[in-house]
Amino acid sequence: MSLPVLVVLVVFGIALSVAAVHFTGGTMTATLAGAEHALARFAEDFPDEKPGAVRLTSDRQAAILELDPQRCGIVQSIGDCFLTRIVTPRDVLALVREGNVLSLKMDDFTWKGGRFAFADEADALSVAAALLSHDQIREAA
Repeated sequence: MSLPVLVVLVVFGIALSVAAVHFTGGTMTATLAGAEHALARFAEDFPDEKPGAVRLTSDRQAAILELDPQRCGIVQSIGDCFLTRIVTPRDVLALVREGNVLSLKMDDFTWKGGRFAFADEADALSVAAALLSHDQIREAA
């Protein structure tokens, strides 16, 4: 087989594979249908926890669940699946609040944190207060 024909076959095969993954849903991002969906997903991994308030992000790709003072549960979409974590202030390396947006940097090599945009500033303040004391929260200039 000549080299040009082989190159064309390889390129066509790779393109076909990528298209098949895309059209079968492999590139979709999971979203939360609402607070009940977030609670149910969190309960799958942490059945003994009893979350209180649920704060969904604007894009519905994450939810922060109030557990007790100084602890939060996080449900965040990663591709077409959800990651769940329990976060305490000692897990947080950095937290920056810009209005209704929180940026978290975590001390966890399996999940480095993320950027969470809430519908209103009160939700961002509540989550920040649960994770850090007021004098530790740095507001972006």
